[in-house]
Amino acid sequence: MLYILDQQDQRAQRLSIVLGFVSESHQVVSQTELMQILAQDAKTVVLLGALVDQQHEAIISQHPATAFLLLGETLKPLLHHANVVGLLTEPFAYTSLTQHLRDCQEYQRLLPGQRLHELQHRFVGMVGASAQMQQVRFLIQQVARTDANVLVLGESGTGKEVVARNIHVLSHRSEGPFVPINCGAIPAELLESELFGHEKGAFTGAISTRKGRFELAQGGTIFLDEIGDMPLPMQVKLLRVLQERTYERVGGSQPIKADVRIIAATHRQLEQMIAEGRFREDLFYRLNVFPIDTPALKERAEDLPLLLQELQHRLELQGQNSIKFTERAVESLKLHAWPGNVRELANLVERLTIMYPQQVIDVAELPHKYRHLDVDTYVPHYPEALLERDAINEMFQSMADEDDSSDELFSAQTGTDLQLLPDDGLDLKQFLADLEISLISQALERHDFVVARAADILCLRRTTLVEKMRKYNLARDEFDTTAE
Repeated sequence: MLYILDQQDQRAQRLSIVLGFVSESHQVVSQTELMQILAQDAKTVVLLGALVDQQHEAIISQHPATAFLLLGETLKPLLHHANVVGLLTEPFAYTSLTQHLRDCQEYQRLLPGQRLHELQHRFVGMVGASAQMQQVRFLIQQVARTDANVLVLGESGTGKEVVARNIHVLSHRSEGPFVPINCGAIPAELLESELFGHEKGAFTGAISTRKGRFELAQGGTIFLDEIGDMPLPMQVKLLRVLQERTYERVGGSQPIKADVRIIAATHRQLEQMIAEGRFREDLFYRLNVFPIDTPALKERAEDLPLLLQELQHRLELQGQNSIKFTERAVESLKLHAWPGNVRELANLVERLTIMYPQQVIDVAELPHKYRHLDVDTYVPHYPEALLERDAINEMFQSMADEDDSSDELFSAQTGTDLQLLPDDGLDLKQFLADLEISLISQALERHDFVVARAADILCLRRTTLVEKMRKYNLARDEFDTTAE
C-alpha cells in the first residue's frame, strides 16, 4: 500500500489518477492519519508533498524504516536522507514513476535486520548471510507459494535437499508429506515400482499391493534427488506423469491422480547430458520451470563463521563436547577449496570435536590440507628446574617399575640401596648429583659421547646436557658435540 500526503490537493489527485492507471494500491491521507498508520507499521512507502507546518524533515527522520518519495522540486534539499528513495515532479511520467516504485520495494525488501531476522526464523537449516544465500532464500520464497516444478542444481554437499525441504515448508502443501527418493541409489529395474507402486502379482515377488513414492506424497511434495542418474526408459514415464498428472501402478490399469509438488535435483550438467543423448530434452524443460542454483562453499567463504557456529551447536545438542576456533584458524579454512562443500565442513568439525574436546582450535590443530596460512605456532619453553625435576621423577618412576635386578644394579653403581634410607641419613643433594653423574655417564658411553643422542635419551636439551658435563667435568679428550 502506498500513502500520499500532499496538502496541494489537486497534485495529490493527479498523482492518485496516475497510480490508479498503473494498478498501484494507494490511499490519500492526512498528516494525522499517516502518523497513526506509521505508528502501527513503518515498513511502507509514503509519497510526501507539501506540508503547511514544514515538518518534512522530522517525519522522514523519525521513520527510518519508511521509504519516502518526495513530490516537487522544493523538497530537493531533503534527498540526502537515506530513506528518501527519489524525487517525483510533474508531469508524472510512467517510466520514472515505476522505476522509483521499484526502488522503494527494494528498500523494504532489503531492510537491515528485518530481513535477516525473518530468514533465520522461517528457513530451516539454511545458514549464511552472504549475497548468494540471500538470493537462494529469495527464490525459495517466490516459488514456494506456487506449484511450479523446481530444479535444484549444484555440487554435491551444497544442501540441495535442504532447499527442497524449505520450499515444501513455506508452501501451501506444508501440512502434507515430504517424500524424498534418490534416483541414482535404486536399481533401474526397481525404480518404476518405487516411484509408482505395484499391484499384487505384477512381477515375481510382488506378494501384495504396494504404494509408490508418488502415492505416498499425495497432497505434499516429492523430491527426486539425483534426477540425472535416472535411466532413459524411466525418464519417458516420468515425463508422462508431468504432462498428464496421472500415473498407474506397475501391473495396474487404474489411473491415479498425481496431486504432488515435484522438485528435482542433480549435481550433473543436464544440458551436456542432453547433447550426449543421456537425458531427454523435453523432460529437462518440464523440470526446469524454476531453477535454483545452490552455491558452492568456496563461493561464500564469508558464511564460514556462521556455519561453524551452527555445526558446533548441532553437535552440542547431540551430547558432543564444544570447541572454539581462533580467528587465524577460520581465515585458514576460508582459503580452502572445499570440494565436499558443507558436508565436508561438517565432517571436519565433528572430527576436531573428537580430537580436541573443550579446546581452542588454531591452525596447528587443523589437518594438514586445511592449513593455508603460514603462522608462527606457540611452542612452550619450560624452566630448566622444572625439566630436571620432571626427568628425575620419570627416572625414579621407571626404576620403581623395574625388577629387583635393576635395583641391585643401581645400588652397585651408586653404592646406596634405593629402597631404604640409611639409618644415619644421607646428603640428598650429593646423592642426586652422584645419581645425575652416573646416568649422564651411562648415556654418553652408550652413544659414544655423541651429545645430541645422549640428550635425547635423557629428555634434556642438548645445551643443558653440555652445561652439566662441564659442571661435573664429564668429558673425554675428544668427543663429538654435533647432532647427526
